[in-house]
Amino acid sequence: MNKQIPSFEEVFGQLLPVAKQMQTQFQEQVQQLFSGTIPSLPVSEHTPNLLGSVGPFMTSVMSAFQHSLGKVPLNSLSQLQSEYATEFSALLSSAFSSMPNVGEETGKHVSLDEWISDDKRFASKDWRDHGIYELTAALYSLNAKYTRKVAELMPAEGREKRQIDYAIEQFVDAMSPSNFFVSNPEAQKRLLETKGESLTLAIQNLLGDLQKGRISQTDESAFEVGVNVARSEGEVVFENALFQLIQYKPLTEQVGQIPMLFVPPCINKFYILDLQPANSLVRYVVEQGHTLFLVSWKNPTQEEQALTWDDYIEHGVIKAMDVVKKIRKQPRLNVLGFCVGGTLLATALSVLANRGDDSVNSVTFLTTLLDFEDTGALGVFVDEEQVRAREEAIGNGGLMLGKDLASAFSSLRPTDLIWNYVVNNYLKGEKPTAFDLLYWNSDSTNLPGPMFCWYLRNTYLENNLCEPGKVEVCGEPVDLGLIDMPVYVLATREDHIVPWQTAYHTTQYVSGDVRFVLGASGHIAGVVNPAAKNKRSFWRNDNLPDSAQQWLVEATEVPGSWWNDWAAWLEDKKGKLVKAPAKAGNPTYKPVEQAPGRYVKARI
Repeated sequence: MNKQIPSFEEVFGQLLPVAKQMQTQFQEQVQQLFSGTIPSLPVSEHTPNLLGSVGPFMTSVMSAFQHSLGKVPLNSLSQLQSEYATEFSALLSSAFSSMPNVGEETGKHVSLDEWISDDKRFASKDWRDHGIYELTAALYSLNAKYTRKVAELMPAEGREKRQIDYAIEQFVDAMSPSNFFVSNPEAQKRLLETKGESLTLAIQNLLGDLQKGRISQTDESAFEVGVNVARSEGEVVFENALFQLIQYKPLTEQVGQIPMLFVPPCINKFYILDLQPANSLVRYVVEQGHTLFLVSWKNPTQEEQALTWDDYIEHGVIKAMDVVKKIRKQPRLNVLGFCVGGTLLATALSVLANRGDDSVNSVTFLTTLLDFEDTGALGVFVDEEQVRAREEAIGNGGLMLGKDLASAFSSLRPTDLIWNYVVNNYLKGEKPTAFDLLYWNSDSTNLPGPMFCWYLRNTYLENNLCEPGKVEVCGEPVDLGLIDMPVYVLATREDHIVPWQTAYHTTQYVSGDVRFVLGASGHIAGVVNPAAKNKRSFWRNDNLPDSAQQWLVEATEVPGSWWNDWAAWLEDKKGKLVKAPAKAGNPTYKPVEQAPGRYVKARI
């Protein structure tokens, strides 16, 4: 049935009053704060919920904010009030100095442009063509600055302080005048230039995203898994309820006798390691003469809602390793774990060591946490209250929905990953550009509730994995010191998911010979840094002092990609050269389907 597109009044007519109300509240809250009155935080039933399951967490943190705000020393708040009043007066003076017959009398003033020049949200000249918009942006900038300053005065520490800082950033970023049609001159100009077409497109974008349940960050119609992403040739040679095992087609006449297995994270899909041939770590490894296998985790449905962490270890990682050895008829293999995949892999290696299995020849950890002492940006979501709530809701069965995980990750960078697309999609009516990385980022996965809750409590909350014997997995006490084989650890310097200093702690827990490498850039770009392009740089230091900072002081920066360094490290670990296999699998494990397989194609 064709549904008529809603009118302006039906959609934006409901949102604009909310926008005005939120902006007025923000201005009044800051004015009251710096007039000596501690305000209550604005909570409205009409406030749009763009953060999914982060909502209850935000309510809890805002209460903590209110409580901590009352503990700010009055003399400190008074000093801040004075500074705010001075800057507020200066800002207004700057605004009125541009009016006819006022500038000469008031003397030289700082232009309004300088108040917003460093904020890319207000980079367009449209913000400067009409004084009211520039003034609105400047007032917002001032209010945001002093809201953050108040947060700095709060006596909270550790996780509570990080949670408050996070909540303040959500609040401040949400209040930007660029987010609302009524105060965004770029959106208004586009409406006039397109004679209303941008409004029609904006409504179509909004309705489409409401149907999908998420904000579109890229043109998803431009990509298809197995067609123009995840293109490396191979075949699925095994599958169970948790994963499919892919064996990739050789690209060299000879391969190392010892095969390699990739264990990617079960949050998002594996093809971040195989986006395009030019930046595919999968293809690069195969080109280096390795027989490569890869775990493609199933996107859990209600049928898998009861799976546990133990299941992911026993019937996931350990089963995959066993199948690889049987297919290649080799007693040993090299393994790699990325992010959560690395945490799963390390747990599996401890279980195997307890069982007397020493079949792993080498292990590589890419941006992996084994010690969760400092969990970076994600740590703001985890406290006893939040974990207990998850356990009660899904700990005995249920799903942690991928869209909620995606919302949480996006909220760590709200300006870039939320509001930027709200403005472009719903105010300007623009269609997101095609970008393979953002397509992958939107292709989120569910997690089984019991598995997810165990992971939250024993890693992010209680940090049990790195304490020998503190927890049991698959009936075996976990001891990272049992990981006694050559270990390559990659961290990335600007990683907000896995802080590199915490990833460095892996060197202190495992027993094998360790090489620690620090790559430039962040969690994804630092890992996916193709050797052929040889961009960026990495840091090397063969000495491993207790202090991560001391390691960096003594490290040498090496131009180019860490891929080359890793390939050289792996060279003598792939065994003697043998003829590349002509076919995937063997009589016991026969090919099921072509790579990338149907598991990775299941979207939620």
